[in-house]
Amino acid sequence: MTTLLILHAASGVLLMALSLPLLWEKVPPNGLYGFRVKATLENPRIWYAANKFAAKRLLVAGAVFVVAAVILYFIPGIGVDTYSLGCLFLFAVPFVIGLVQSLRYVKSLARQVR
Repeated sequence: MTTLLILHAASGVLLMALSLPLLWEKVPPNGLYGFRVKATLENPRIWYAANKFAAKRLLVAGAVFVVAAVILYFIPGIGVDTYSLGCLFLFAVPFVIGLVQSLRYVKSLARQVR
């Protein structure tokens, strides 16, 4: 189970690290990395604002994932399946919420540009 702790915690740290260049507006519009939807790829102004917004949520989701992995690891008697599903759930909730919020934000930005 220690291997799973390392894997989950490292995954959360990686997500947090990947969010930082987007948060700092260092990534130009591209087809590989960032919050890529039609509106962001068509307008650099929307790209930077949307990616900064989404990066904050990705940073939170990654941090929650790391904290969940560590806390769940120390619960006595927790099984491997329960541990992994708990980590997945505690990551997925803030991630999906952030995704929905980001999509709504992009939609509002796209309306303002028109």
